[in-house]
Amino acid sequence: MKDNTIEIIKSSGEKTKFSIQKLESSLKHSGADDILIKQIVDTVRDELYKGISTKEIYNRAYALLKKKKAVFASKYKLKKAIYELGPTGFPFESFIAAILDFSGYTTEVGKIMSGVCVSHEIDVFAKKNNIINIIECKFHGEEGRNCNVKVPLYIHSRYRDVKAHWEKRPNENLLEDGWVVTNTRFTTDAIAYGKCAGLYLLSWDYPENNGLKDRIDRLGLYPITVSTQMSNKEKQFLLSRDIVLCRQLVEDKFFLDHLHISDERKNKIFQEITQLCNA
Repeated sequence: MKDNTIEIIKSSGEKTKFSIQKLESSLKHSGADDILIKQIVDTVRDELYKGISTKEIYNRAYALLKKKKAVFASKYKLKKAIYELGPTGFPFESFIAAILDFSGYTTEVGKIMSGVCVSHEIDVFAKKNNIINIIECKFHGEEGRNCNVKVPLYIHSRYRDVKAHWEKRPNENLLEDGWVVTNTRFTTDAIAYGKCAGLYLLSWDYPENNGLKDRIDRLGLYPITVSTQMSNKEKQFLLSRDIVLCRQLVEDKFFLDHLHISDERKNKIFQEITQLCNA
């Protein structure tokens, strides 16, 4: 049976054909070289069977990368790591705010803003050069769930209410277009509505070459959930204290003291995240 005829199951439950090119691309994104990519692809290909899930393929590739080099495995699990910011959406909102902070914005999470009709709690309030952006985040904790047109429709109505009130009073700051940010993908209709309504949409892979994954890699702003050295309990402990970025740990190693772990483990974690931020 040829590789491209093997039927696999996506996280949404949809069936599709296995693509070596997609696997190679995701491995290349991790920073692995061509030799290692070929070794992993060959191993995974030999273990394929009809009906295998994309999750199982991912787990096998991830295990092989982790065995070779932890920093590769960390980058490879980026998408999954963002899902691990759940189960609530608040750590994701803090993560988006942190990314914007490192891009020169001043941000505030959970700000209450008045509208003409009602008041609204804004997920992320961002200011840069006297321009204000109000950003709503839609976090999904399950893979395979896309952000449909209902989300930008709802958010656009809230944005218009806030903007109408904002423009009624003198203000030196300009309230620009609203944003909708999701950790999954937008449907075609959602993108079409966003473009028509003047909303800025940001998802895992949209806009092309400037989606979340591209920004994270370009800026080296990885969530702490990518770590292969920390336990889930340790990650959640740090998230509960608003520590969402590996870079925060690199810039202040003292945060690791909160975990009450051995110096040996702290050094392993610190080495891993330093390599990742500098990759």
